[in-house]
Amino acid sequence: MAIAKARALLALGLGNLVRVGAYRALLRAGIHPAQRLPHRAMPAGPFFTDSAVHRGGAALTYFGWKQVHAEHGVAWHTNPFTGRTVPDVSRPWWQIPDFDPDVGDIKPIWEASRMDWAVGLAASAAEDASAAQQLEAWLRDWSAANPAYRGPNWKCGQEASLRVLHLAASALLLDTVSAPAASLRDLIAIHLERIDPTMSYAVGQENNHGTSEAAALFVGGSWLAAQGDPRAREWMAKGRRWLEERALRLIATDGTFSQFSTTYHRLMLDTYSLAEVWRRRLSLRPFSSNVIARLDAATRWLYAVTDSVSGDAPNLGGNDGAHLLQLEGIGYRDFRPSVQLAMALFADRAAYEAAEADVYLRAFAIARPASAAGAPGSQQFDDGGYAVLRCDDAFAVLRYPRFRFRPAQADPLHVDLFVSGENLLRDGGTFSYNAGDEWLSYFSGVRSHNTIQFDDREPMRRLGRFLFGDWLRTDEIRVSLDGASPVAAAAYRDHGGARHHRSMTLTPGVLRVEDRIGGVRERALLRWRLRPGEWSLAGDTVSDGRDALRVTVNRGAVRYALVAGWESRYYMQKTSLPVLEVEVSSAGDAVISSEYRWPTA
Repeated sequence: MAIAKARALLALGLGNLVRVGAYRALLRAGIHPAQRLPHRAMPAGPFFTDSAVHRGGAALTYFGWKQVHAEHGVAWHTNPFTGRTVPDVSRPWWQIPDFDPDVGDIKPIWEASRMDWAVGLAASAAEDASAAQQLEAWLRDWSAANPAYRGPNWKCGQEASLRVLHLAASALLLDTVSAPAASLRDLIAIHLERIDPTMSYAVGQENNHGTSEAAALFVGGSWLAAQGDPRAREWMAKGRRWLEERALRLIATDGTFSQFSTTYHRLMLDTYSLAEVWRRRLSLRPFSSNVIARLDAATRWLYAVTDSVSGDAPNLGGNDGAHLLQLEGIGYRDFRPSVQLAMALFADRAAYEAAEADVYLRAFAIARPASAAGAPGSQQFDDGGYAVLRCDDAFAVLRYPRFRFRPAQADPLHVDLFVSGENLLRDGGTFSYNAGDEWLSYFSGVRSHNTIQFDDREPMRRLGRFLFGDWLRTDEIRVSLDGASPVAAAAYRDHGGARHHRSMTLTPGVLRVEDRIGGVRERALLRWRLRPGEWSLAGDTVSDGRDALRVTVNRGAVRYALVAGWESRYYMQKTSLPVLEVEVSSAGDAVISSEYRWPTA
């Protein structure tokens, strides 16, 4: 285990280890620059309007699904899922533990303070005066309840960054960018003072922390620079530098993002889209052509895995509910508005004809491009380990290990299937980062994916809450996208010596998957996670009356079972779904053939 941990740490990169290690050491010693920020009185408002009236019946939406009514104000330090409140919110942020057992998951505490509600209220303010009043009331209340750099809502630089980005987006929608109120300027400056000294730690994470915090420095810095703040040009320059560096570092040439996640990919892309909208609004110098090329590629990656009918996408990788720019009419699992905005900004193309995809374009007065992007076909994204096969109204995704950055989930050779806007074979999602070891292991482990588990072990050993060891390596990759029957195939060997080779073909009405396994000591367990419904098992076939999945095995004792599993399409929410388990009890090699059929027109 020690050797596996050493290898994993080395794979994270020496520079990143130094950045994170120095940050933690300086905090423990009490000498980090972020701990020496001078006391700042929080502004009392007005932020956007002189009036502040609470609107009866107002509600907050948590993680895209849970409605929490706030008729008497928002409980900024209370977890609405547990009712627990953070004790002593006057503590400096660095004295608050990452995972406080008295509170549970801190993300529900942070969620309301991301201020995503500000964007929705700002968008409604032109036609609804009470929306502007509610926006002002909540901003004043938040400022009074969260003294600078104290309490849980100052603990994370990314959380502070999302507030800056949402306030800037609100100003765009309210057309107050050129003349922000003094209280708003002060609030932005207090946030940038918090973000700036911990930027190195954010970069060391190699994920959306770096992109979000760089965007906040760029957007907020340029905003304050236009108002004559003498510190702001340095913030703006630092933000621009890291925005460009992070794009070239974390986005592969094929568009894959470092977090191997559809929802985190969207967050990153929305962050860059907002930065570009802001850059145009202030007539700032363009980003480099190399950066735009990477953002174009990242847009096309998300376009390739987004269903054009439902707007949904495979629930791959981590999914913590993060969603920038939440406007009315955009469901959390509708990725089309993000793709449409980014495609217009970075490729000057329109991805979709559907009006619901134009929400961001309309909000930020971005003209719909005259040229269409063209429907995405079968594609391979080898830098990140994805093959997407398309046929008629269906597409399937094969996920294979290509870990240049740390993996967040054990999903080797997972397969997702969409047909006519419906996710038929599904990934499990995340649920919560702090719901206990059982749920953490389930949702990020092999049981939550459509793949094979060998001898009751994980394909990569867990070394920590967010760290796996024994990073897998793919070989025998074969992706053929030509002809009527595109095929994708890949293989790996795990730390226990088991080998798994999977090939996938997609033809009208049929997905075929062949698994060749070897090195099995006692048993191999294949799981297919089905769409919710009334499924029944008969022999080697499971059916819901419309679709049918048949699995055959060439040797060994075979057990078929239809069991209950779990999925989490939204953070902090888990629901049951049927799972077909096919257990092969046999040492040595075996071939398992799966055929999923659905009716075609």
